[in-house]
Amino acid sequence: RCPRPALPILRWLPRYSRAWLPLDLLAGLAVGLTTVPQALAYAELAGLPLQYGIYSSFMGCFVYCFLGTAKDVTLGPTAIMSLLVSSYAFHEPVYAILLAFLSGCIQLAMGLLHLGFLLDFISCPVIKGFTSAASITISFNQIKNILGLQGIPRQFFLQVYETLRRIGETRTGDAVLGLTCLAVLTGLQAMKSRLPRAAPAEPLAVRISYLIVWISATARNALVVLFAGLVAYSFQVMGSQPFRLTGSIPQGLPAFRPPRFYLAVPNGTVPFQSMVEDMGVGLAMVPLMGLLETIAIAKAFASQNGYRIDPNQELLALGVANVLGSFVSSYPITGSFGRTAVNAQSGVCTPAGGLVTGALVLLSLAYLTSLFYYIPKAALAAVIISAVVPMFDVGIFRTLWRVKRLDLVPLCVTFLLCFWEVQYGIVAGVLVSVIVLLYSIARPPIKVSEGAVLLVQLGSSLHFPAVEHLRNSVCNRALAASPPRSVILDCCHVSSIDYTGVVGLAELLQELRRHGLSLAFCGLKDPVLQVLLSADLEGFRHFPSCEEA
Repeated sequence: RCPRPALPILRWLPRYSRAWLPLDLLAGLAVGLTTVPQALAYAELAGLPLQYGIYSSFMGCFVYCFLGTAKDVTLGPTAIMSLLVSSYAFHEPVYAILLAFLSGCIQLAMGLLHLGFLLDFISCPVIKGFTSAASITISFNQIKNILGLQGIPRQFFLQVYETLRRIGETRTGDAVLGLTCLAVLTGLQAMKSRLPRAAPAEPLAVRISYLIVWISATARNALVVLFAGLVAYSFQVMGSQPFRLTGSIPQGLPAFRPPRFYLAVPNGTVPFQSMVEDMGVGLAMVPLMGLLETIAIAKAFASQNGYRIDPNQELLALGVANVLGSFVSSYPITGSFGRTAVNAQSGVCTPAGGLVTGALVLLSLAYLTSLFYYIPKAALAAVIISAVVPMFDVGIFRTLWRVKRLDLVPLCVTFLLCFWEVQYGIVAGVLVSVIVLLYSIARPPIKVSEGAVLLVQLGSSLHFPAVEHLRNSVCNRALAASPPRSVILDCCHVSSIDYTGVVGLAELLQELRRHGLSLAFCGLKDPVLQVLLSADLEGFRHFPSCEEA
């Protein structure tokens, strides 16, 4: 057998078929038409000048084509990552670019060291709590742009208070345009989800109609932003402007240069060490959430489309994309669920579709930035709200209530604390999840059957937090029986045991012996049996099965 190529592109490029080319081109164009308006909107959400959203949208496309293992995934700015950047970059591009570089280095290191398993400690309820809270936070953050309000604070509760207090200052033009754009986006999304696929046997007119509707619904963000820009330009020509506009965006491609490791301020400079201290926990949150989002999306679409991904290779691809992206003034990027869905629905065959998307973004930077001046902020706010509302999962609360109510605790803790600060919500949710996990280890299920002897069945492996619980349960039941009874410990479910567990069993043997009782073991698996034999426990007896005991 030939060795598998280390570079993912070499796994599909040699067998690239000409039949795939039109599908990859179509998918790349569809994703590109979605990427550009979303990039502008997400930069606004991140609190950065709008050009940085576009600067962040092309490097990931090119890098993933060479290093990615999922044909559907697209990398770029996302709503959640923009929310995190707004928290840790302090609306300063220098901080945002440095955060991309450092996050990429951390992700690269995790990929090289195969540390992707750390993401397994972030449970599904924590992720759902975070994304649902982020959906509400991000949506409400854009209400000020829909209403045309300025000077609204970033903190969620202050934001709600100030927005409601100043709702009388709403600009009619912005509100009408924003709500209209939101309604159109919602309608086009609903139309796409209910659009029946046209069969090849259908008449030509039906197939053309299907194609027109599909393109309109897929490129809905671009169409809505274009429509809003034309309306704003018309008012500008007539000498009045009822909308708050995006404003000037520098034309041309960003310079390729390393990120700055200092920040110039009027009375000196902020050194690298101080910048790292300012970012604080963001240096853990941003790379981890980036990895989590990318791998979750890659796994979901790989499973849906019947292929496999390499999680560690995905970490490397994301890390390289962020490091190289920081050289073109990008802020941290990750996998985008919305654009990946567009890619998959467009029939993309290979990661080569990303080359088309990246080229389209570069063309817009080179030639179209002067037209972005007339895009109303209300239209960009509508694009963001329509993108993040589906992230709120109402059904997860009902599902967990039916499946396992204890999982509602980390979900609710994460959900509620994320309204205060994102990092507190995620950290608290992970801690609660770990506590719930440790509690199940510390209190394994113990089943006791009474007869001539007590048959005690341990429901899981025996580790140090559970030792005292086992000793107390066995001793209390054995000594409380009338008369006191010896014990057989059924270990058929015990696959591992640590040193503290061995010590606890030795003490349990001694305590029962002091009361004239015995303890025998049955059903020990070979690894556990070898550990207990090597410990040379006094009075140790083992039977292959409980019937023989």
